[in-house]
Amino acid sequence: MVRFDSAILLEALDKSCEVVSNAIFTIKYLNENGAKIILVSGWRKKNKSKHLDAEAAAGILTSVLKHKVVALQCIRDELLKTEVLKKTYILLLENLSEFKEEVANSSKFAELLSSGVDIFVNDSFSLSHKILASTVAIARFCSARLAGFHFEQCLYQLKKTSTTDKKPYVAIIGGGSLYEKAFALHFLASKCDALFFVGTMSFQIMHAFGYSVPSTLVEPGAYKAAMDIIRFARERNVSILYPQDFWCIKDCKSNQLEVFPSHGISDGWLPVDLGPSSLDQIDSFLMKCKKVICIGPMGFKSSSPCINSACKFAQKLSRLSEQDCEVIIVGNMARKEVMKESSSSSMVYDRIDSASIVWEFFKRRKLPGIMALDRVCYMNCISIHFLTKDGAYPFEIDWSSAFHDPTRPLVVDIGSGNGMFLLGMAQRRMDLNFLGLEMNKKLVRRCLDSVHQNGIYNGYFIMTNATTTFRTIVSSYPGDLVLVSIQCPNPDFSDPQHRWRMLQRPLIEAVADLLVHDGKIFLQSDIEVVAVRMKELFLTYSKGMLTLANDSEDDERAWLTENPFGVRSDWEKHVIDRGGPMYRLMLSKSTEC
Repeated sequence: MVRFDSAILLEALDKSCEVVSNAIFTIKYLNENGAKIILVSGWRKKNKSKHLDAEAAAGILTSVLKHKVVALQCIRDELLKTEVLKKTYILLLENLSEFKEEVANSSKFAELLSSGVDIFVNDSFSLSHKILASTVAIARFCSARLAGFHFEQCLYQLKKTSTTDKKPYVAIIGGGSLYEKAFALHFLASKCDALFFVGTMSFQIMHAFGYSVPSTLVEPGAYKAAMDIIRFARERNVSILYPQDFWCIKDCKSNQLEVFPSHGISDGWLPVDLGPSSLDQIDSFLMKCKKVICIGPMGFKSSSPCINSACKFAQKLSRLSEQDCEVIIVGNMARKEVMKESSSSSMVYDRIDSASIVWEFFKRRKLPGIMALDRVCYMNCISIHFLTKDGAYPFEIDWSSAFHDPTRPLVVDIGSGNGMFLLGMAQRRMDLNFLGLEMNKKLVRRCLDSVHQNGIYNGYFIMTNATTTFRTIVSSYPGDLVLVSIQCPNPDFSDPQHRWRMLQRPLIEAVADLLVHDGKIFLQSDIEVVAVRMKELFLTYSKGMLTLANDSEDDERAWLTENPFGVRSDWEKHVIDRGGPMYRLMLSKSTEC
């Protein structure tokens, strides 16, 4: 089963385009090597003003692939018949966008989709940031989960955005929503030599610098985030720039255009494009660049066809690409703006059409469509090469962007929840770095927001299942692991087999192995049987490396009477406030191990 990108194969019929060629090649390669192929995708009901059902889509794919594609409108019935599979046709299922089970990531729907399927190939990279039945849930029901040529190429381009092999590296940033993208902008500031804001985000930057900005252009809640970005960039000697002037329009219905300096836009006027001085500013600034990433649209909500700023900017990028400068265009709107106006049809650049994926990547968030794969498939005409599951993840943790000083000793809180303990510790102990591992995506987002809002440079949070990823994550940290804490894990008393499922042997062994000599493990729970069980599991599976560090080691049931750190987690505070007990203990790694 191949999950393809409908925007590529049903709408972009320019087969000379590398992106289209890779998408076609995935299907042709599988077909030529004897695979029975079922294609799945979701597409707009109308394509070029014509109604596009499965039959019409199959006709388009037949012309593109030069191979017969037959539509099967039977998702709700038994999916595959033996006699159908005997045919040499490529099969196309119904439009997935018409099924609510698709966006609900329904397991039952995914199981139905994958009926009779052995291998799942995801070639729809543009949906990697979404959780869909055809990209995530389906992976549970196939014996192999691979990536196609187009997917692999896009993944390669994505990884290139974070490499600093060429300097100076400059980011041209369009669009808005600075507050939402604040963490991603911090990441860019850790990689680039300069950030040049050209969209509505530029006004948030100017506002943070103390310049007068029309109130209609100020994004609520973005002021402090912009200040943090500026401070973060200054600490790393990264330049923060914004346009010097803008073309402005009197009102949306007027054709009256005028150039205003960026600090002096008159009341009633709205910016619609970069002014001439801004274009000269960009031109001179990019002259010595060796790598440029353009992400987001340069224009604004209101625009005028009379202004040719995009054309001049595209021409500059074209010249840069001819001068051995690596150009990366991110976002479909940015790509269309550049290529429509570019004077050079032979402009060399890397493209990633989905800006949403790149922003999620810069926020260090896991992309569900990638994590569902158990390997990335690099296919060519001679052989197939596979990466491990860890290799399928598109990036390694950049500790230098996570922490101000990644060589400091590390404290890890497993199941960090809303981060109350870790954030409090980070503000008290500036000599340590603090890492929270938490499965709840919303809680991790809130914690990361708190990190930036409070200007914390020694705290970081990752959304992950620590049971399976602790060793991989922590082993790459350049400093020493000195403390691990597990506080108040949720017991599932309805299922004794899963009561302490977080504390499985691989996690305990990883903690014991990676902990520095004389390092500590802090365990606590408001349920005594849970605390006892945690202690027993650590002492059993630590291969003799751990011992109790409590004051009264003669009494195995002795608990620490007070929290040794003076900082409480949210649940600990709740339990103490209601007068309940807390069962605490400390383990220490022997220096003789």
